[in-house]
Amino acid sequence: MELTLLGTGGPDGLPRPGCPCAVCALAVGEAARGPSAALVDGTLLLDLTPGAALAAARAGRSLTGVRQVLLSHPHDGPAVEVPAGLPQPGRVPDGRELALLTGHRVRAVAMDSPGTGYAVTGPDGQRLLYLPPGAAPAGLADPAGPDGRYDLVLADVVGRPDALARLRASGAVGPTTDVVAVHLDHDVPQGNELTRRLAAVGARAVPDGTTLTVGAYEEVPDVPRRTLVLGGARSGKSVEAERRLEGFPGVVYVATGGNYHGAPADEEWAARVGAHRERRPGSWRTVETCDLVPLLAEPGPPLLIDCLSLWLTDAMDAVDAWDDAQWSDGGERELRRRVRELTGAVRATRRPVVAVSNEVGSGIVPATASGRRYRDELGRLNAAFATECEQVVLVVAGQALVLRG
Repeated sequence: MELTLLGTGGPDGLPRPGCPCAVCALAVGEAARGPSAALVDGTLLLDLTPGAALAAARAGRSLTGVRQVLLSHPHDGPAVEVPAGLPQPGRVPDGRELALLTGHRVRAVAMDSPGTGYAVTGPDGQRLLYLPPGAAPAGLADPAGPDGRYDLVLADVVGRPDALARLRASGAVGPTTDVVAVHLDHDVPQGNELTRRLAAVGARAVPDGTTLTVGAYEEVPDVPRRTLVLGGARSGKSVEAERRLEGFPGVVYVATGGNYHGAPADEEWAARVGAHRERRPGSWRTVETCDLVPLLAEPGPPLLIDCLSLWLTDAMDAVDAWDDAQWSDGGERELRRRVRELTGAVRATRRPVVAVSNEVGSGIVPATASGRRYRDELGRLNAAFATECEQVVLVVAGQALVLRG
């Protein structure tokens, strides 16, 4: 089964008409994208967009053989003109199946927002799923049906990464599924940044006019199993870390900033914690602990550890590292042992891990000995942890710079 992407952009295309933003200003050449539409084997058109016939011609295809046009989402603005010879576009009711004379079968998949997803099975059994913009499958029931997972998924990976997580949780998307991002809008800069973000969740983007063979193996960069995300205060490091796991189900969010030593409540800190909680997907589970080694040793879903800086504070509290006498009399040695134990667990872990830590070595030298000790130990911890990671990222002003991987 062959699929030609006549467009891969959002409903308004990219650049958006009249939009002055930086992404739209740079969306030229291959970075420009028409509204998403897909032509399946020259006979089925998923979404009718302005200029569809011209887009098909540019891709070396024709719409003359199209026998069915299906719409996936509400189209705002004036009605799109139907090119001569094309059937009137329509929809398939949720859960119903449409059989085409060409041997293709199309089943409508219910979404959690306005729109319809389409599961298409080709005459030879290849299977693809096309989702509308801003939507995810309703519920976790396997939308792939009894036949197993999809060979190809076209979805709004940037706008709704949780759709990918749901599909993975249901078994509809597996390691061999080719996940291609469509409905791309001006939320993410095109080019290297888009490629990097999609690769982090096991997806890719292609230019308009690309023809894909459903079921053919496509080499996509492996999702790093262990990633360290570094950054200064309010740099966006936690957002970057969370973004990397939004496309995966059952993530365990390990919060190391709990009130472990009976310290009085801090309203400002509580507000920070609350903001983090509100940002996380509802399907994630939160564990508040600094005991990271057992979690790393257990098999299970991905871990997001936020953050190593607070883990170090807890570890230094435990060995009384702030007292010079205690530090000299075994505290330093015990802290080194704890760090070795943690990094050894990271090396041995079998589960995906994304860890966050502060980069404090580039700022003002602390005025106190304890502050300098903490800064130095965090630098050592970050370096040791980074050694065990496939990917290390530094976030500056919300921009992720890949240092390794």
